[in-house]
Amino acid sequence: MLTLANLLTLSRIVTVPVLVALLWWPHWPAGYAAAFVVYVLMGVTDYFDGYVARAQGAVSKLGIFLDPIADKIMVAAVILILTHNGDIAGWSV
Repeated sequence: MLTLANLLTLSRIVTVPVLVALLWWPHWPAGYAAAFVVYVLMGVTDYFDGYVARAQGAVSKLGIFLDPIADKIMVAAVILILTHNGDIAGWSV
């Protein structure tokens, strides 16, 4: 069932390509700044999806399944792109 909380979780997954595109060009400071803003907004939706689900009594199996996956996709995408760009040493990943 697509509740508001599940839509917030899905929005994080859908926004990952935007985040990757902003980080793809390694020496574009505006891209990194925009990516930071997008990442923070994604983090805010991560907080609110759980809050909304509990407040509305709409905790669902889909949300329980998708939320940690969305978190991992978001973090992994950033780590992989920053490693690719040389901003993070490959051995540290």
